[in-house]
Amino acid sequence: MKIKLLLFVCLLITGQNLFAQSTYQWKTATSGGYSYKYVTNDPSKTRFYTLKNGLTVILSPNTKEPNIQFRMSVRAGSNTDPKNATGLAHYLEHLLFKGTDKFGTANWEKEKPYLAKIDALYEKYNKTTDPAQRKEIYKEIDKTSGEASNFSIANEYDKMIAGIGGSSSNAHTWYEETVYNEDFPSNSVDKFLALQGERFRKPIFRIFHTELEAVYEEKNRGLDNDGNKLDEAMMELVFPTHNYGQQTTIGTIEHLKNPSLVEIRNYYNKYYVPNNMAAIFTGDFNPDEMIKKIDKTFSYMVAKPVTLYNPAPEKPLTKIQQVDVYGPSAEAVEIYYRGFPQNSQQSLLLNLAKSVLFNGKAGLIDINLNKQQKTLRSSASYQQMKDYGVFNLSATPRQGQTLEQASKLLLEQVELLKQGKFDDDLLKSIVANQKLGFLQAFDSNNNRAENLSNEFILNRGTEWNKSLGEIEATSKITKAQLVAFANQYFKDNYVIGFKHKGEDKNVIKVEKPAITPINANANLTSPFVKSILDAPVKPIAPKFLDYKKDIVFGKVGLAEVLTTKNNDNAIFRMSYRINIGANNYKLLPYASTYLTFLGTDKYTSEELSKAFYNIACSYNVSVGAEVTTINISGLQENFDKAVSLVEHILANVKPDEKALSNLKSTILKSRENNKLNKGQIMNALTSYAQYGSVNPFNNVLTNEEVNNIKAEDLISLIHNLTNYEHVITYYGPKDLAAFTTDIKKVHLMPKEFTPAAPAKVYTYATQNANQVYFANYDMVQSEIRWLRNTGLYNKTDAANIEVFNSYFGGGMGSIVFQTIRESKALAYSTFAQYVSPDKADKQYSMIAYVGSQADKMTDAVNGMNELLNVLPQSDKSFDGAKANVLNGLETARITKDGIFYSYFADKKLGYDYDSRIDLYKELKPITFASIKDFHTQKVANKPYTYLIVASDKKVKMEDMQKFGAVTTLTLEQLFGY
Repeated sequence: MKIKLLLFVCLLITGQNLFAQSTYQWKTATSGGYSYKYVTNDPSKTRFYTLKNGLTVILSPNTKEPNIQFRMSVRAGSNTDPKNATGLAHYLEHLLFKGTDKFGTANWEKEKPYLAKIDALYEKYNKTTDPAQRKEIYKEIDKTSGEASNFSIANEYDKMIAGIGGSSSNAHTWYEETVYNEDFPSNSVDKFLALQGERFRKPIFRIFHTELEAVYEEKNRGLDNDGNKLDEAMMELVFPTHNYGQQTTIGTIEHLKNPSLVEIRNYYNKYYVPNNMAAIFTGDFNPDEMIKKIDKTFSYMVAKPVTLYNPAPEKPLTKIQQVDVYGPSAEAVEIYYRGFPQNSQQSLLLNLAKSVLFNGKAGLIDINLNKQQKTLRSSASYQQMKDYGVFNLSATPRQGQTLEQASKLLLEQVELLKQGKFDDDLLKSIVANQKLGFLQAFDSNNNRAENLSNEFILNRGTEWNKSLGEIEATSKITKAQLVAFANQYFKDNYVIGFKHKGEDKNVIKVEKPAITPINANANLTSPFVKSILDAPVKPIAPKFLDYKKDIVFGKVGLAEVLTTKNNDNAIFRMSYRINIGANNYKLLPYASTYLTFLGTDKYTSEELSKAFYNIACSYNVSVGAEVTTINISGLQENFDKAVSLVEHILANVKPDEKALSNLKSTILKSRENNKLNKGQIMNALTSYAQYGSVNPFNNVLTNEEVNNIKAEDLISLIHNLTNYEHVITYYGPKDLAAFTTDIKKVHLMPKEFTPAAPAKVYTYATQNANQVYFANYDMVQSEIRWLRNTGLYNKTDAANIEVFNSYFGGGMGSIVFQTIRESKALAYSTFAQYVSPDKADKQYSMIAYVGSQADKMTDAVNGMNELLNVLPQSDKSFDGAKANVLNGLETARITKDGIFYSYFADKKLGYDYDSRIDLYKELKPITFASIKDFHTQKVANKPYTYLIVASDKKVKMEDMQKFGAVTTLTLEQLFGY
């Protein structure tokens, strides 16, 4: 009897500990002739297959829109790079876009000997140390590459993807993964599989030296990124033996300069094998039909033994280590603790600890630091890798605060966690908010694909049940358990990184080699690609919105109400869309920020944040130039509580002079930091070029005006927000009648709307002659942007603009990308777009961009100018670009509250119906001649304003003067303070 009783108690305890696993259990099923595994209660209905050759296939059907997301995930990344060839996995990722012996080539038999010669030349180059000899060998590489390019077809893969309707072709490499991602319309499954099957069959490493130059550019961009430099230096100390810290994804400069195509081929043969890869599809398909097609496509793959990176365990960190990095950007402090393996109990605890410290609303850092403005901004995060994780604390110091003081504040929050000094109900609130996120997680095919790819990389997909059960497992962790763990984990065992403002005297760059532009052969098409693109497909009929049916219109007092029903779950999203913005009231953006730090006559600011988090709801006030939106969202069951709380805040918020004083200091420090950010500087230059010396970017309060802001002025704006004309939108489970009944109870309407102050109107600049606006910034790269205002909005231009952008400068298969990056190797990043305004009384603008090494700036500018003035003709590229635009319209499905955004956007342009209806009709007759005429009239041989952000030590004034008259703008002119 005692033995039976003891067994029963053990079973009871085990059952309690594995509740999550019992909710989400692995099962096996067979359908359509294939066996697969799945997890019970999985909302994504995901199936996990293993083909005979070991290839993992993961299928997650979702028929809400006729699109499919794809990932080919390989369990190999920088961790598996050879020690003497770091960056190799990343090289290989780039080369998997270059084609095979069937595509990417116009004549493989003629191209093949040249590529063999290039392979041999690189091996010779790598073994040669004499600089003069290396230079001569590289000249031969360049010459032979040019000869080989007479037979290659650059970017044929990207053109093919565009031709079948894909729009997000890309890939990335990280520590333990290389992942290739695509999306495509569901009627192109056969075409897509034919392409992917061929792509991974026998990749050919052609057009290598120009692609290598793109990687050099990528490395140099990293050298200009202070955050990247700090992370690398800190990771090296967190992981003194593991490759997480000892090898970077992009590799060392020494290894970048000495690539081996033989080593890259060996790496491909070693790791790109079916038992180390997963083909992942999420979207509109029948899984029984899809698995047969995938099996047939990849059956040629042959399994091989794979030995992945398996390092010795790291020794525990037992002391505090400090890293100091210098650069031109704003100061910051980072603290890294080493974490634990994926799906370990410790990692679950660290994720929970992260949320206790920082969850965006009610964590210790949220309440004690961000709410009280003790730092400019602070956060915590936990990044999970396979072998370990990294727990990160981060802060940007406020005015007059040292990095040491900011770090002390972060560590004080950790001490509060260790002492258990946080609300007892916080853990329950964290779990409630995780459940809300869980409801939303599987709506997006892209999110599904990313999650499933990560699942495969970390554990081959074998622990999907644990991932699904993470919330339930978290709910079982007690406060006492978390506090005990925190005391064991958070000790003097971290690396602290200080990012100082100052000159980095150690920074170097990858020097540019001499490269002769290759022949891109944009007009050629391989027979393989032709066969795919010519194959018929079952058309997908577009589904346009009918605003009179898709939106239910009503009234609440003076306010128009727009509703659309959520039939999927119990989530609501509501907004008050108020017809005033920063153009009406300069103080309005400051008022909305001030609001986040204020309490009311009943609640403190901290209590309000906790109240929203406790009911898994949120709100924010978003101020635009012309419209201010109050957004409220969460679980429908808490709708009344959430909306009533927002209404209470708007009506009863009280001034807080200390919060205002801190806010002023925060604003002034943020402004200082903005002037240290090259991206912000380029944005300021762009606005200056578009509108002149008074523009939306710099027409802000001066620093003196900030210091003179009065609390009563800000409070008055907040109290009166909903007295201005506004529209109410609601997406949720209730219909119009039920919603209006509810909203009337909590949202008090004025008898008449308050008239708004006249909006500031900005005058567009006219570009009559080429000119250069230059801003000096300490950097390795140069950033160049072209801008020209081209006239007021015109509905009849829409179709030409869509096709022109797709063809000319919109993606990896575009003319700009092929020429600037692929053929001439002048930049890692480049684009050109004819930008449409969002309102009928605004102007179009032509914008182009190249981010290149400073010593390539003149070549880069000349290369872009050639394209702006003479539009190259490639009929195949044009056909693919046009097909891509049409496919995008045919497969796009605007749903949920996206319907509201579309409605308001069309209304601003003068449409009372879905503008895509006209666009679709007008696209059909567009020809290359149409966009060539458009290019001639709107783009070619026109004066432009050149916007250049670069170091005056690395670019020459006389070079910039060749582009036009140079004006060096000060940061005060650009920012307005």
